[in-house]
Amino acid sequence: MTINKIKIIIISIVFALAFSYFAFMALTSATMYYYTVSELQTLDSSIHQNVIRVSGKLVPSSYHREPSSTMSEFSITDGQNSIQTQHDGILPDLFFNKHSDIILQGTFTKEKTFVTETVTVKCPSKYITEDPSRNI
Repeated sequence: MTINKIKIIIISIVFALAFSYFAFMALTSATMYYYTVSELQTLDSSIHQNVIRVSGKLVPSSYHREPSSTMSEFSITDGQNSIQTQHDGILPDLFFNKHSDIILQGTFTKEKTFVTETVTVKCPSKYITEDPSRNI
C-alpha cells in the first residue's frame, strides 16, 4: 500500500466519524418527548428548571388577553387534568380550533403554571364538520 492510499483511507475515516457525530447530535437535539397534562402534574420538582414540552387541548373560554398586551393566559387539558398557561407573543392561526392539539414548550413553575417559549398547533388528522347532521 502506498502512502497516498493510507492518507486517503485515514481522511475518509475522519470524515465519516465527523459526519456520524454531527448527524447524531442533530437528531438527538431535534427530538424532545412531550408530556400529557396528567403526566406533567405527577413529575417531581426537579423539572421546574428544565425546558419541557406538554400536549393538550385548549379549555373552552379559558383564554384571556388584555387588549394592549401580547401576554395571554389560558388553560390546556388532556381530558382529565388541566394546567394554567402563560404565553407572551403571537399564537398560531389554528390555536382556537377545538379539534387541534396544542404542544407547548417552556418551563413549569413551582406555582403550577406553565410559561411557554413556543406554541405549536398540530392540525386535526381528519376533516370534522361543525354540524354532523348537516349534509353538504
